[in-house]
Amino acid sequence: MPAASRLPDRILSLLQGKKATPLEAASLARRLRVPPGAVVRTLTLLEKEGKVARVRQNHWISAGNADLVTGAIQFHSKGFAFVLPEDGSPDLHIPAEDTANALHGDLVVARLDRRPSAQGPRGRRPDGGERRLGRVLRILERRAANIVGTLQKTARFHIVIPDDPRYLHNLYVPAPGTEGSPAAQPGDKVVARLIDWKNRHSNPEGIIVERLGAPADPGVDILSIIRKFDLPARFPPEAMAEASSFPKVELPDNPPGREDLRGEFIITIDPDTARDFDDAISLRELPNGHAEIGIHIADVSHYVKVGSALDHEARKRANSVYLVNGVIPMLPPRLSDDLCSLRPQEQRLTYSAFVRVGPDGKAGAARFGRSVIFSRHRLTYAEAMERMKRPARDDLDRFLQRAWHFASALRRRRFSAGALDLDFPELRILLDARGKPDRIERESSDESHQLIEEFMLLANESVACHLNRENRPAVYRIHEMPDESRLQEYRELLIAHGIKAGDLTQRGEIQKILKLLPGRPDGYALKIGLLRSLKRAVYSPKSLGHFGLAKSHYTHFTSPIRRYADLLVHRALAHPKGGGKSVHLDQLAQHLSRTERVAAEAEQESKKLKLLEYLEMQAGPHATQTFPAVVTEVTNFGMFVELPDFLLSGLVHVSSIKDDFFSYNPSQRSLRGRRSGKTYRAGSHLRVAVLKIDLPKRQVDFRPA
Repeated sequence: MPAASRLPDRILSLLQGKKATPLEAASLARRLRVPPGAVVRTLTLLEKEGKVARVRQNHWISAGNADLVTGAIQFHSKGFAFVLPEDGSPDLHIPAEDTANALHGDLVVARLDRRPSAQGPRGRRPDGGERRLGRVLRILERRAANIVGTLQKTARFHIVIPDDPRYLHNLYVPAPGTEGSPAAQPGDKVVARLIDWKNRHSNPEGIIVERLGAPADPGVDILSIIRKFDLPARFPPEAMAEASSFPKVELPDNPPGREDLRGEFIITIDPDTARDFDDAISLRELPNGHAEIGIHIADVSHYVKVGSALDHEARKRANSVYLVNGVIPMLPPRLSDDLCSLRPQEQRLTYSAFVRVGPDGKAGAARFGRSVIFSRHRLTYAEAMERMKRPARDDLDRFLQRAWHFASALRRRRFSAGALDLDFPELRILLDARGKPDRIERESSDESHQLIEEFMLLANESVACHLNRENRPAVYRIHEMPDESRLQEYRELLIAHGIKAGDLTQRGEIQKILKLLPGRPDGYALKIGLLRSLKRAVYSPKSLGHFGLAKSHYTHFTSPIRRYADLLVHRALAHPKGGGKSVHLDQLAQHLSRTERVAAEAEQESKKLKLLEYLEMQAGPHATQTFPAVVTEVTNFGMFVELPDFLLSGLVHVSSIKDDFFSYNPSQRSLRGRRSGKTYRAGSHLRVAVLKIDLPKRQVDFRPA
């Protein structure tokens, strides 16, 4: 192995341990006999990964030795914050006065506070354990150079009020139209760039770089989200030209280097609104009730070569982003909607996984290879479901019903092994021509969805096992074991809701709880609580298993059109060394995990925005439209409720309950009417009307109907 590939480990070996002392980069270079520039570059990367820290100006030490934590800082609108360590260790709570001049999302270095005062009430978790406290020392990377907000004018200044309440300070900006900034009017949505911020006791300074428009202009709300999350608007000309250069797929019989599957019965099943179809399935019956399941995935790696303009742009984007009004794709439409989309009745290049499955759902031997297919049918989930339920009339019906036979066996086996049902229903928000919410539909996961899900999980696991067994550099999808302290906090939440819970460190106990939640009025909120108690699934060059799926090895193989991680896995399969050096994969995995979180936040915000717009049309003190709601939490100032039909939470303030005077009982966590005796507690049902919507804060207030 080249010395350069071991350099991070060699540096860490000198900086770790009880006897290690801080060293300068030049001293490290002399000891390791490598160029100083290589040491400085490696130290900078290790610092961003949270493994080393800079102390006493230009001296370096292991971060753990110096009680230093590196991570992204996440603010709360009340001023305090949390640092999410890069190494996945428990969060660090940062009191408001110790956040320095950090902004939401910045990569920061914080010092763990071990002073006795940190053991006080503010430093305890609900389970009585110690909450890690810290204070920000410095900002390593500003991750929010641009801030979206509303332009306002005071008596002396122009300011931009950030849309995101987690940005706690307004920005001072020069008058619009001066110093190179675009013209804008007070009240307009704008993008401002941070220029300078000396300390948290003064406002940061910036400059307007783009006027988005008046808030009521069509499309400005979604454009604001795109700019807020710094999502890419256009593909570079080089990438577009490269995508346009590929010819139509027309291969001869027995094409070299590919298995010819054009004569096989292969289909796709996707949502009715899908524009790209990146996975197809086939099934070949074998003796003794076994079958060979074929999972055929668009061969994006055939088109997107390492180091190309397409590859550079796809890596930067890392994934497609699905906003409520459309998709921001990872690849240009020529690939995502055409050549890499497995359209019916057209030849398409694929990468196939073939896995033998027994009648009991046990997976056996697997093989993988490049192929070419000719999809026979493109079905929506609704069409597939109808065919799966009726008596078989044709080959397609029989195919689907046999496929479900094996998928259901895979599903039973997966849950018997301890997999957790963490799926949530989703809302589909349909917009009119002006971009306004027209109607809302709730999507559920039926057998047609589960059929595709199980086959995709089968392929992902089989590929991961193969790559791990072959010891090939690759990116895995990991979901680590949860922290016991977080599970204990969740156990106390369950007890508060009247649910007896045993040892939640045992997978079977979590499964038992999940089976209790469907149908409960507080079930959705409690399932969300469980999800927050678990660690986030991320990408890693190490195969550490997937807790939620109960799998020892797992990766992402099935969606290379919309995930760069899957493209990396395809390359690793095709070329034993295709994954790249492990040090590069580690950095890339962090990038993929970070961009995935950004995409998820943008998607959720766009949905919530349109949902609140929909409810705003029925808001007001005299609103007649009412909705069923469930109380999820009671406080002395009111109660939080969940609308099951909209998967949305909001507040019913005690002052909005007009027919009685309600007092709070802290021991029972309830509100009781003095005259009527009516009691509200977690789980109580009621109907509510929308009182008011705060779109900038993304909050909704209800009143009892």
